[in-house]
Amino acid sequence: MEKIDAIGLLCPLPVLKLRKRMAPLAPGAEVELCADDPAAMIDVPHFCNEAGHTLVSVDEAGAHSRYRVRKGG
Repeated sequence: MEKIDAIGLLCPLPVLKLRKRMAPLAPGAEVELCADDPAAMIDVPHFCNEAGHTLVSVDEAGAHSRYRVRKGG
C-alpha cells in the first residue's frame, strides 16, 4: 500500500499530495495518508466523494489521523 506523510502540511497540501499519488494507480489500489491538519478531516472525504474514491477508514494515531483511501474505477 502506498503511504503519504503529510504531517506538518496545511490545507490544501495533504489532499494535493493524495491526488497526485493516486493518479497513476489502478482502480482498487489503496493509499494511506497521515495528516495532522484539522481541515483534512473535511477535505479528504470531500475529495473522495468528488473524485469517486472510497474513504475506507479514518483512524486517530496520536497527534495525527490516518486516512485509508481506495481508488475508484
